[in-house]
Amino acid sequence: MLVAGEAPDPEPGEGQVVVDVEAVNGVFIETQIRAGRSPLPLPLPEPPYVPGSGIGGVITEVGPDVDPGLLDRRVMAQTNGMGELQEKAVVAAAAQVILFPAVLSTADAVALLTDGATALPISRVAAVNPDEWVLVETAAGGLGGLLVQLALNVGAKVIGAVGGDAKLSAVRNAGAQAVNHAQPDWTERVRTLTGGEPFDVVFDGAGGEIGTAAAPLVEAGGRFVPTGAASGTYTDVAALTARGVSVLGLQQVMERGLNPHGLATTALQEAAAGRLRPVIGQTFPLERASDAHAAMEARKTIGKTLLLV
Repeated sequence: MLVAGEAPDPEPGEGQVVVDVEAVNGVFIETQIRAGRSPLPLPLPEPPYVPGSGIGGVITEVGPDVDPGLLDRRVMAQTNGMGELQEKAVVAAAAQVILFPAVLSTADAVALLTDGATALPISRVAAVNPDEWVLVETAAGGLGGLLVQLALNVGAKVIGAVGGDAKLSAVRNAGAQAVNHAQPDWTERVRTLTGGEPFDVVFDGAGGEIGTAAAPLVEAGGRFVPTGAASGTYTDVAALTARGVSVLGLQQVMERGLNPHGLATTALQEAAAGRLRPVIGQTFPLERASDAHAAMEARKTIGKTLLLV
């Protein structure tokens, strides 16, 4: 159960700052962790704990060895852990704080904090080319929506698969075609849209039955890119590699030198230049965090979910 509570105001130690939080990143995997399961090979936290791992707001206090010039600066911070679903948060100034362009709102910046830093390296590893056919699963979500945009930006032909008719317009508004993977004949619909051509790239954000159904759609020599497991399980890719499909995932991203801080900064720069647009589908006040998690668990959300303070 996720409930609101009281906690003393934090104080910054050496190398730390206190951020008055304005927006908190809503992440689907946090709902899986709360349910006692996680697709990540990490230990589950012991309850009770405070979830949340990405924030945006204003620095109001700095530690004794931190540049006071950071006071009153609008920043976002990815803590890579838990404990940010709160009104005030302590973060490490040098390692975690990211200043963002004034043209972006705090909400827009936080919406790109995790998904932007993930979408950029994944799209680079996939190496999408102009005129290639690209399928993006969970295309109406925060990460999927950015992958749609990045593929369209290089001139690819993109189809987004979503879970429900209500989400189709979100993909079409971005400039891609869309199908509802809740329909039993969705893969046939996809083949019709491509004119029977196979896909060069599949971004598999769903896993499970959806990923398994999408796997035969990519041609030999193409790329199948697992980006998540919204279903709770990753797609079995053994048959793909056996027939000459390259499976590219987080391992390949890590091999290229993953720098989340730098990637998040680049995502912000792309957004400020108008080349990347975060889609914030719904917001909740901080005290309704349980409602936000319930909406994400029920797959009722579009784009990014944020908690606002």
